Amino acid sequence: MGTAIVLIALAGIVAFVIRGMIRDKKKGKSLQCGGDCSRCGGHCGH
Repeated sequence: MGTAIVLIALAGIVAFVIRGMIRDKKKGKSLQCGGDCSRCGGHCGH
């Protein structure tokens, strides 16, 4: 029972992180470019 609760919580956290990364990508941000693709010189994977 405890394992299932931990697994569900972990899946929720992962989903939240992925959703945030997708939102940032749509806004033009990227982790590889310091968070601002407009200043990275075209090295982001748009």
